[in-house]
Amino acid sequence: MAELRARNPAALSDLPDLYEPLVLFYERGGEFTRDDAGFLDLTGVRFRPGTPESHLANPPVTLLDDTVLDAIDADGQVVYSTAEDRQGPLLRRRVLRDEQTDAVFGRDLRWESTDLIPDTEAEANEAGLVALDELKAAKLIGEIVAAATRP
Repeated sequence: MAELRARNPAALSDLPDLYEPLVLFYERGGEFTRDDAGFLDLTGVRFRPGTPESHLANPPVTLLDDTVLDAIDADGQVVYSTAEDRQGPLLRRRVLRDEQTDAVFGRDLRWESTDLIPDTEAEANEAGLVALDELKAAKLIGEIVAAATRP
């Protein structure tokens, strides 16, 4: 890519660095395995790699911003939730070694303790909360960060 950019800067000026996500992944201590079925397992999040053509049709999942990555990097079992209309706060329940912590992603772009998360699924449904997978949570965090840092 560097050689192609040097030869014709205008043709590739809007393309991101292809290896930046992988470099960030490794710099942050990421690891992955590939199973016999062709899936990549990013320590708990599994997906099947597609073709280059299939990726062109999909928008990027989220910003590769330190704030976003810091917000989704958490040890233990993590469950995210938000209001059904996706307009409420982003909530996170984390269980690590039998210790449970509940947090809300605050205006200062950090996780803050909360008691907003119901204890049962029935109570969560009654409160209008829906669970989010890690990718949807990362996208929502990216939107929150972008809105908060917009001039």
